[in-house]
Amino acid sequence: MSAPISWRVWVEAARVRTLPAAIIPVLVGTALAASQGAANYTAAALCLSFALLVQIGTNYANDYYDFIHGADTAQRLVSPAAMRRAMALIMVLAFLVGLGLIRTGGWWLLPIGVGSILCGIAYTGGPYPLGYNGLGDLFVFIFFGLVAVTTTYYVQAGGVTWAAVVCAAAIGLLAANILVANNYRDAETDLLAGKKTLVVRFGRRFAVAQYAGSVGLALASPLLLFYWGYHESVLLPWVLGPWAYRLTRRLADSQTPAEQITLLGETAKFLASFGVLLSIGIIWGR
Repeated sequence: MSAPISWRVWVEAARVRTLPAAIIPVLVGTALAASQGAANYTAAALCLSFALLVQIGTNYANDYYDFIHGADTAQRLVSPAAMRRAMALIMVLAFLVGLGLIRTGGWWLLPIGVGSILCGIAYTGGPYPLGYNGLGDLFVFIFFGLVAVTTTYYVQAGGVTWAAVVCAAAIGLLAANILVANNYRDAETDLLAGKKTLVVRFGRRFAVAQYAGSVGLALASPLLLFYWGYHESVLLPWVLGPWAYRLTRRLADSQTPAEQITLLGETAKFLASFGVLLSIGIIWGR
């Protein structure tokens, strides 16, 4: 009988540094609901649990399918079979948690939840893996931006506003930048494995332009909220402008995997900082 796998290995495989992509959409959606006196923290907790489980399950699926496709060159501490079982368990738990939202949001949330889980698996698995065909960035933008923020807002406020959509788009763009930083680092190994990410398809200059464009649009989004009558406090994320510029320059100038791994973590921190400041600005000015 093989020795039990250390919990630290599972935590590492969950890629904790990327989890702000699951947490921040729920925070922003809840802040928007709270600004209208509609916050439902039980529903928010269910949204957060579902988002975290789907992201962790997706990360486990990535490890498993990348190994199957030959794109994973890391030393494996978990067998593919164990990773597949863990992926299945986490996704089942996500489904069960998601069922708790139906009482609040209605049965139409069921296909959205199931779609989120299936797309998480299909990111690197299935007959047409999204991440292997240049659709990973779109997947992250939709599910960790548009879907996550607007659904969190909907189950609390009972509808979706243009302000929620704008915030969702901003969060989705910054979440996708985490993927850009990751794929920038892995471009050579992805090319050899036939993983056609946008970085592989269009090159590193395109990746830098995509990264810069995403942070620029995200930082511009509070202007729309301000125009629609939100308090000027929604402009708080603008203090991150110099940091956004430095991160973009570092991506363009990076040469080693160590630099790019650090940048990956910093990109996730930027998303977290943006989401926290935006949420504070929304609630502060209500």
